[in-house]
Amino acid sequence: MHLIHTLAELRATLASLPTPRTIVPTMGNLHEGHLSLIRQAKALGGTTVATIFVNRLQFLPHEDFDTYPRTLESDCDKLRAEGCDVVFAPLEKELYPEPQTFRIQPDPAIADILEGHFRPGFFDGVCTVVMKLLQAVQPTHAVFGQKDYQQLAVIQRMVAQFAMPIEIIAGPTQRATDGLALSSRNQYLDDTARQHATQLAAVLKATVELVQSGERNWAQLEANAMAQLNAQGWQADYITVRQRSDLQLPVDQAGALAPLVVLGAARLGSTRLIDNLEFVV
Repeated sequence: MHLIHTLAELRATLASLPTPRTIVPTMGNLHEGHLSLIRQAKALGGTTVATIFVNRLQFLPHEDFDTYPRTLESDCDKLRAEGCDVVFAPLEKELYPEPQTFRIQPDPAIADILEGHFRPGFFDGVCTVVMKLLQAVQPTHAVFGQKDYQQLAVIQRMVAQFAMPIEIIAGPTQRATDGLALSSRNQYLDDTARQHATQLAAVLKATVELVQSGERNWAQLEANAMAQLNAQGWQADYITVRQRSDLQLPVDQAGALAPLVVLGAARLGSTRLIDNLEFVV
């Protein structure tokens, strides 16, 4: 496995490795969810490139950029065990040698809602770093996890609108045995919070069941779900049912609904968790 820190070395190394070439962008602190994406990438053959970079541009001033776990050595051990071919782990000054005054501004209709509403500028930062990484690696495929559902949708739209010759592949959300979606931020939870963390997935599942049983008052459904979660000690940002295609509210067309997803984001103590469930009616 090649561990690379500079763009020049990355390009020289990739020139000698076979295609197809698949990138798995990460911020490190890898867990089974990330490793499942590596396995998806490896199944495509050719060269698998994992990137590890904690991207300052997608953190708000009050968020955890400085304390976000950086575990490069153990990350590399895990990636090596999975057969990853290249790990690109640049320093900040390598990826941003000067202030990043050029930014990718995604479509507000999909990027300024939900996560984008509660974390203004988040998707500008995500799209900008992803565009840089895609340009650096020049992959044929890229694998992103469905746990970050809106991020996946924004990246898919960006790649399509810029006519980039890259296939975006969705990796299913990986969960602990009790249903909690795997996340690097789960390690912020103390023992008591970890026991309560499954309540988010439970509320999302209950919301799905209500829609499947005929509930169509979306505002009331969302309010009730958030109230249920808040009553258990959470601070909910949103729980909402959306169309998978554009993340807009569902439209009932002659009694039929398009494929749906319920998304939620809530804070348990100081830890903010997100989750989602796809479903059909």
